[in-house]
Amino acid sequence: MGRALINSYYDEVLIYTLKNAYDWWDEINNSRTSLDWISHILAALYGIVTLVALVQLIRIQLRVPEYGWTTQKVFHFLNVLVNGVRCLIFVFHYDVQQLKPEIVQHVLLDVPSLVFFTTYALLVLFWAEIYYQARAVSTDGLRPTFFAINGIIYAIQMVLWLIIWWKPITAIVILSKMFFAGVSLFAALGFLLYGGRLFLMLQRFPVESKGRRKKLLEVGYVTTICSACFLVRCIMMCFNAFDEAANLDLMEHPVLNFIYYLLVEILPSSLVLIILRKLPPKQAITPYHPIR
Repeated sequence: MGRALINSYYDEVLIYTLKNAYDWWDEINNSRTSLDWISHILAALYGIVTLVALVQLIRIQLRVPEYGWTTQKVFHFLNVLVNGVRCLIFVFHYDVQQLKPEIVQHVLLDVPSLVFFTTYALLVLFWAEIYYQARAVSTDGLRPTFFAINGIIYAIQMVLWLIIWWKPITAIVILSKMFFAGVSLFAALGFLLYGGRLFLMLQRFPVESKGRRKKLLEVGYVTTICSACFLVRCIMMCFNAFDEAANLDLMEHPVLNFIYYLLVEILPSSLVLIILRKLPPKQAITPYHPIR
């Protein structure tokens, strides 16, 4: 009898706790003040990342202006573009939500995600070039493949936008979100494949090799961060596609929005920019290799 009462008491406490948690979550999601605060915080964080990437781009340009648009410069420029657009979207989140036709809202939210994929796919391309060059394998087909993959992804997404604009049925909207999930999974596998290969190759270098340990840690950290980032994006987009409670609409679920954008864009971008902060040498005798 006593055990039954104790169990009943704990069940009531658990139900009460869960109810309070749900009420708290629901109260924040329905609060315009909370929405404004979270949007402004996200805008500020994106603004900081934009500024850091811009400063780094300017520093690299001043250090090696003679090399033109290297992979490293393009990487930082795309970071400025992605994070700058995200910052403006969250600053003007009410205006974005009122844009008509509704497909314009989809485009504004999806384009930064596509460019984010391209930005970090550049790292995969760079690592693939290093890996194959070290194994004396031709890399002539890597860049055309990179541009072809990106072109196909952008073309498919544009077709999906046009279909949603023409006839916004639920099935096509779900397909569009699942397409993003698939792209994110593809990016995660790319990091695991070429980041992992490069990491294992560096491990086989002589212990006394200059900079071996630093490069090994750099590749390991960036591979882990980026693969985890794209895997989380893939999982979240799957939930977003099929569960209304996981909707990442600008005006709904602000706490979920904050967690999502913090984990899949702000935090990984910040960490990668810190890890890859090293500037190229002022005078390079050998051809300059960007991202180091």
